[in-house]
Amino acid sequence: MTTPDEEGRRRVLNRLRRAHGQLAAVIAAVEAGKPCRDVVTQLAATSKALDRAGVALLSGAMRDCVTDPAGAEAASGLTVAEVEKLFMMLA
Repeated sequence: MTTPDEEGRRRVLNRLRRAHGQLAAVIAAVEAGKPCRDVVTQLAATSKALDRAGVALLSGAMRDCVTDPAGAEAASGLTVAEVEKLFMMLA
C-alpha cells in the first residue's frame, strides 16, 4: 500500500512525464513544419500538464501545512507565506 505522499509523488511524476512527451511532440511538429494550429494545440496541452503538476505539488504542501504547520515547515522548509507565493506564481 502506498502512502499519500507516495501517491501524490506518483501522480506528479505521471503528469510531468506526460508533459515531457507532449513537449517532444511540439518540438517534432515544429521541426516537421506542421501547421500552426497543430503546434499551438500541443503546446497548450503541454502547458496545462505542467500547470496541473505544479498545482498537485502545491496542494500536497498546503495539505501538510493545514494538518501540521510546524511539521510541514520543518520537513519542506516552506512557510505558509512561501506556499502562498508559489501558488500565486501558478495563477
